[in-house]
Amino acid sequence: MQTRHFVDLKDKRLLNRGNSILNRLFSNSIYSIRQLASSDSEAKAMYRFLQNDNVSESDIIKNMSSNCQNCVGNKSVLCIQDTSEVNLYNHRNRIKKDDYIGLNGTVGSLGFFIHPSFVLDSETLIPYGFSDVKVWNRTHEEPKKDHSHQKKLLPIEEKESYKWIESSLKTKKVLEKAKEIIIIQDREGDIYEQFCLIPDQKTHLLIRAKTNRILQGKQKLFEHLSNQTLQGTYTIELEGDKRRNIKKRTATIEVRFSKVTITGNQYTNKKLPEKITLYAIEAKEVGENIENPIHWRLLTTKKVEDLATALLCIEWYTCRWIIEEVFRILKKEGFNIEASELSKGKAIRKLTLMMLETIIKLFIMQIAYDTQEEINPRSCFSQQEIECLEIQIQQLEGKTQKLKNPYNSSDLKRYIWAIARLGGWKGYLSERKPGITTFWIGLQKFTAIMQGWILFRDVSRR
Repeated sequence: MQTRHFVDLKDKRLLNRGNSILNRLFSNSIYSIRQLASSDSEAKAMYRFLQNDNVSESDIIKNMSSNCQNCVGNKSVLCIQDTSEVNLYNHRNRIKKDDYIGLNGTVGSLGFFIHPSFVLDSETLIPYGFSDVKVWNRTHEEPKKDHSHQKKLLPIEEKESYKWIESSLKTKKVLEKAKEIIIIQDREGDIYEQFCLIPDQKTHLLIRAKTNRILQGKQKLFEHLSNQTLQGTYTIELEGDKRRNIKKRTATIEVRFSKVTITGNQYTNKKLPEKITLYAIEAKEVGENIENPIHWRLLTTKKVEDLATALLCIEWYTCRWIIEEVFRILKKEGFNIEASELSKGKAIRKLTLMMLETIIKLFIMQIAYDTQEEINPRSCFSQQEIECLEIQIQQLEGKTQKLKNPYNSSDLKRYIWAIARLGGWKGYLSERKPGITTFWIGLQKFTAIMQGWILFRDVSRR
């Protein structure tokens, strides 16, 4: 696992400033530039960096992709894609209406969209970063409703849905040295053109079906799947949600799969194949009186000819929730980018990208507890921070063996243990593992401790 920082900006001064902001975002976990900076002069320097035309969005995304590429190597990876809106409507009277924000299509919606491609190890789920992030906005004019077929006649490259294909093509290029790439998308990615253009010998699509397509033989996809022979079942424990009045339960899932052939429609580019062969998987929860039962129908280009492969694809698709966690941390329950005090859309978009790169470290901290693999501590902490954490570990360890830090100094888990303890975790390995919120609180406390430690050390050396 490589240290995550920028390595390629237009000059060294900008590079140093960019990495300084990344470090502050990780340690302070806050959207406010005023609170990130230690002085007025540093705050002004951060503002200038985010507004500087010599630092473009593409420059930041290139560095993010490079970090991801350096981590992946010859590994099998999952690439999870989804879209989220950054809504700045609450700041509509303050924020400048430039070319970097627009109306997002609904009432009370002003801002821009992000479409990241989040890359994970297919076995350990260790996050490697973002192979690509597409950022765009609509215009400031209310869109006119088009009830004709003109929109359908547009080439796929001119439609907003092309984001799925565009990001997949860029991901293939960035991860060209990977052993295998599984691109995972929700129902919006169910696009015929994508199944034609993206797959190759080592790149596969795994997409939840949106359309009940008509297959060869005039039978519909969903009915065809339901009529297949039951291949097996499995059970899964589902967490409850008191806010939505959902009770914890054990779900029994039936699995069916089939080889299918789908065709394009009258609007499909005639240069593309008229039909393609895929594999369809159905995961259906069974039982009585179940509210909102699980029922997934997945389309994949990976060959599915046995239950083990079908279960593996289902397991991979369940990882899609991770990108929802990324958006949650970026917005209300984390950095809260939508509350940013910045007045220019250009600056907010750059800060959003830098926050996404920072979130990778938080996920590395969380995933580290679920893997036996040792991760280099320098992937999250500087040498100076590691020295301070070693002192903290001595203070945080209890008298009993159960409350001792059990990890080696070569393993990131040793220092995550300390951050989690600062965040309120009791330290017993038999308890529930610390989550990102705990790390969030622990990092903020550690930042204050680190500042005091540096001050004490500097004064004592005079």
